[in-house]
Amino acid sequence: MIRDRGRIKWTSMMLPEHVKMLRDWVGEDGYETKRILDEQQFEEMNAVMGEAMEEGKEVSIAHYDGNRYQLLIGRIHYYNESLQKLHVIDHFQQPHYIQLANIADVRLME
Repeated sequence: MIRDRGRIKWTSMMLPEHVKMLRDWVGEDGYETKRILDEQQFEEMNAVMGEAMEEGKEVSIAHYDGNRYQLLIGRIHYYNESLQKLHVIDHFQQPHYIQLANIADVRLME
């Protein structure tokens, strides 16, 4: 029976700097690039956010955070115009502040 130790046998022959660079590379492999939205998508999101704030409806917001897209479900409490941030309260009554430039998609929850 062959007892292969996988990556363990190769890391002993590498310099520590190389091992660190490989680990960083594996972590960066999961990064997502930020999408560029056009004006029509901004108008659609603006209409959905306005309706959600007026009627107190729940929305799902896809936003770019930490090199990945995150999904947040909650109610939009208000929009801070000076900081360009949305104040969203989730199901657990936790506040979230989302930069308007990082929002990729906003949809009403049915």
